[in-house]
Amino acid sequence: MTTATEYTVTLRQPHPRQADFVDSEAKRIIVRAGRRGGKTVGVAIRAVHRFLAGRRQLYGSPTQEQVDAFWWEVKRALASLIDSGVLYKNESLHIIEFPGTKQRIRAKTAWNADTLRGDYADDLYLDEWQLMNEDTWGRVGAPMLADTDGDAVFIYTPPSIRARGVSKAQDPLHAAKMFKAAQQDITGRWACFHFASAENPHISQEALSELASDMTNLAYRQEILAEDIEEVPGALWRYNMFQRAKVPAPQELSRIVVAIDPAVSSAQSADETGIVVAALAKDQRHYVLSDVSGHYSPDTWARRAVAEYEDWKADRVVGEVNNGGEMVGHTLRTVARAVSYKAVHASRGKAARAEPVAALYEQGKVLHCGRFNELEEQLISWVPGMGKSPSRLDALVWALTELSQGSRLSMDRPLSGRYGRDQGVIERLGW
Repeated sequence: MTTATEYTVTLRQPHPRQADFVDSEAKRIIVRAGRRGGKTVGVAIRAVHRFLAGRRQLYGSPTQEQVDAFWWEVKRALASLIDSGVLYKNESLHIIEFPGTKQRIRAKTAWNADTLRGDYADDLYLDEWQLMNEDTWGRVGAPMLADTDGDAVFIYTPPSIRARGVSKAQDPLHAAKMFKAAQQDITGRWACFHFASAENPHISQEALSELASDMTNLAYRQEILAEDIEEVPGALWRYNMFQRAKVPAPQELSRIVVAIDPAVSSAQSADETGIVVAALAKDQRHYVLSDVSGHYSPDTWARRAVAEYEDWKADRVVGEVNNGGEMVGHTLRTVARAVSYKAVHASRGKAARAEPVAALYEQGKVLHCGRFNELEEQLISWVPGMGKSPSRLDALVWALTELSQGSRLSMDRPLSGRYGRDQGVIERLGW
């Protein structure tokens, strides 16, 4: 006579939005949810259920943090079976399996097709799918499910500009496009699920509310409300204007300017000082070379601007009279011995000044020499007439406006006094 041994599997009770996709029978599932919404915990619950039903599970994510979160959940759920020796666990390879069978849960980091190779599965989970290269699914993921007619789950949070900066995707919007295509599926093969961070009842709603003041409106909508946003209605810039423009700076640059949009209030203010370096090249295209904007005291931003001026061998520093331009000249004078400075006057509204610069982007005449995530997010987020235009954007507009207008003045002669209303005030700082 044998006596059955009982073991306890400790799984979290999924919240309602998790339960929707945990229990789904669709062959292809795509989940779009906000940060801390419970996506990873949800797929861990699903993986354990399906593992215990005899299926082979493979989880991949490009970030070790997500792999660790998934791994912790499945270890916690299966702890009694692991401790009793019923299940085998390999901590280094993140494997849990029934010895002598093909039943397995494995978690691994996966940025692209090559990092996902080496296994097969009945159920494949691709977490942080928006950051992965598309070939992870097309070249490896889909073929590995062919023999078992396996199921796949894609999990993602709409990426902000900053998140896109670390993506390995050829198209940073590929997850959003997959979700949209899945919504149009009429065969029943695909199922789509969408929920915001606030729909997870286990996280602090007060903390989520505070995030609104710490994030841009666009980033909040994408990463907390989990909205797929390709364009902000009314914005002058669109993401596709500069996503292709990560290029090295040309060797021959005609002019280089450093533009400053100072924070008028104290260094403790939430306002940033915008400091952007841009150049005009022989090919008549404009190149954004540097963005060192930040929260600075006046002395610090002056030193940062002068350092950029010297490092890039710039022709001029420009600053707006309306927003501390006279103060810019005075502050630069306290730290610099020889800086060419031009005070520019805003005779038109911000939208009128920004529109020609946005047109240059649309025509492909502005390229970014590097990833300027904060600047790019400000560009595609700002809608004229709705809120204050951000400092990085303002500094960029002044820099490119100065380069587009050109200068009728020779930099070989001393500069002082006024040279016409359009030229603003140009002076040589030094002693």
